[in-house]
Amino acid sequence: MGMMEEFKEFAVKGNVVDLAVGVIIGGAFGKIVTSFVSDIVMPPLGLIMGKVNFTDLFINLSGKPFDSLKAAKDAGAPVISYGVFINTLIDFIIIAFVIFMVIKQINRFKKEPAPAPPNTKECPHCLSAVPIKATKCAFCTSDIK
Repeated sequence: MGMMEEFKEFAVKGNVVDLAVGVIIGGAFGKIVTSFVSDIVMPPLGLIMGKVNFTDLFINLSGKPFDSLKAAKDAGAPVISYGVFINTLIDFIIIAFVIFMVIKQINRFKKEPAPAPPNTKECPHCLSAVPIKATKCAFCTSDIK
């Protein structure tokens, strides 16, 4: 079997296709959540906190004054963009929560494996656990049926 045939067989397997679809949907979902956080959650939160735009929150490490994060980055100044980090953190929390809820729902539909049959029984005389096939208790030497 040639390399192309092996690759074709590998690529057409269900798991690879399922993974590809999952990655594409996950990427699209990430964009939706990012938009939700940036455009819907953060503006009211910034308004409540005194008209703060979280994407403009930064710590300037250069010592030179800059009016905005964009101006500092354009000038090549070293900055810590903690406002962008806050947005990203909220994105992550929302995505993680949604994934948790989806997995929780999927797990509800999975069948629980049947419990394994017992491999011991109780001796009626001394109440010790003995193998199922035993006819005599190893502890009290009583006959077991």
